[in-house]
Amino acid sequence: MSVIVILIITSIVVAVVFLAAFLWSVKSGQYDDTYSPSVRMLFDDKKKKTDGAESDSTVDQKV
Repeated sequence: MSVIVILIITSIVVAVVFLAAFLWSVKSGQYDDTYSPSVRMLFDDKKKKTDGAESDSTVDQKV
């Protein structure tokens, strides 16, 4: 029976810690920007251009 009491107390403490972390993140502005994440996927990442000579030399080395 004492194990159940310990588990209940532990679960309440963990729940309070998660609630405090959530409230802290809300107050610090973690969830303020709701526009950028929805638009971020529309922008392509810029890819680096490789020289044609480099790609030819790598092909020669593999053969």
